[in-house]
Amino acid sequence: MKSNSSESSNKSSTSESSKSNKNLSPEAEFSGKLTFRDYLIATEQNANKPLPFWRLLVPLALQTGLILAVPTQALYTDVAGKTVILQSAPVDADNVRQNYALNLDYNISRVATLRRLPGWEELLRQNRGRNRQLAQGTNLYVTLQERESFERGVPRAWRLVRVSGKRPTNLPNDQVALKGVYRDGFVNYGVETYFIPEEQRERISQDISRTLESREGRRRPIAVKVKVDPQGNAVPISLWVGDRNYRF
Repeated sequence: MKSNSSESSNKSSTSESSKSNKNLSPEAEFSGKLTFRDYLIATEQNANKPLPFWRLLVPLALQTGLILAVPTQALYTDVAGKTVILQSAPVDADNVRQNYALNLDYNISRVATLRRLPGWEELLRQNRGRNRQLAQGTNLYVTLQERESFERGVPRAWRLVRVSGKRPTNLPNDQVALKGVYRDGFVNYGVETYFIPEEQRERISQDISRTLESREGRRRPIAVKVKVDPQGNAVPISLWVGDRNYRF
């Protein structure tokens, strides 16, 4: 009698278990059968699968694009840009000997020069910072006009025409708008630094010492050739130390 009751109870529990399993969703039933060891095995298998080719290619393409962005911009400016001659302030020959770079200070980089141009008051009104100074990071455009050179050798620096906060359009063929950014009291145009090859450093330093000293003991400025693209971006091309030209 006890055996029959035990068998009936087992059948009853089995029947109830099968009924409860039928009520479960496929996902719940699968999760009930999945052990932690099965999960570890599946995770290891997924980790050992090779990545799709496109997942390797996309980051590589992005990195390559970032690396090539600056040279591409410089190449475009060199090809599509217009030649402009800028005048820099005198350079100290000792700084050239001691450093790997020649830092050029242009007259158009100084606020004292720009505030004398038409358009300065309007630019200041629209981008006023503290103490009647331009706000940090202000973008501006300096319009320059070509001047005829009557002698061979070093060309004449272009004449300053006006300054504005927006890029001028429909300029005459003999004028160019150069883009700059105001920071810490000066305007940077992206052509202030020339990295000197080691083999040229001593030669340039000697030329500066020999040719930039006038009879009156005053240093003469350096003329720099740059290319300016239609958006106002510039790249340096060469400079004249006396009558000798050095390409960048």
